[in-house]
Amino acid sequence: MGMSVIISVATEEDAEQILKLQYLGYQSEAELYGDWGIEPLTQTLESLRAELAERHVLVARLGDEVVGTVRGRVDESGVARVGRLVVHPRMQRHGLGGRLLEAVERQLQEGCEVRSFELFTGHRSLGNLRLYARHGYQQRDAREVSRRLTLVTLEKPVHAAFAATA
Repeated sequence: MGMSVIISVATEEDAEQILKLQYLGYQSEAELYGDWGIEPLTQTLESLRAELAERHVLVARLGDEVVGTVRGRVDESGVARVGRLVVHPRMQRHGLGGRLLEAVERQLQEGCEVRSFELFTGHRSLGNLRLYARHGYQQRDAREVSRRLTLVTLEKPVHAAFAATA
């Protein structure tokens, strides 16, 4: 390929590519849980555009193509909530998910007093659970949503975030 992947802030012009990538990336999750109605597969372009205006959204680009994305926001209690981390299937297992996670953690701390990071994934999403564990996240809670899905909430205190990116 010869090109480097560049991580940057998403723009309104990225919305369609992000939505297509999200749809592609969450196919395996839908299959894993037998649920094709999950929100990442049903989100509208208008809803995504609203998120671009309200949240921190990063993209990973290979040339002009968006090959990864992640979103985050800091709530009023200082918890930085990370979500929708997705990497194009052909780009997985090369460290891009970890790079996006670290980048959004850094960005969420800019200008905000963040006390911890929080994210969630499904209990069968073993690759996701391994990635988050490698980056200092620990299970805080597990909540059964349906017979097929238990959501695992993971968190990481800010001091662990600094250690992981230092």
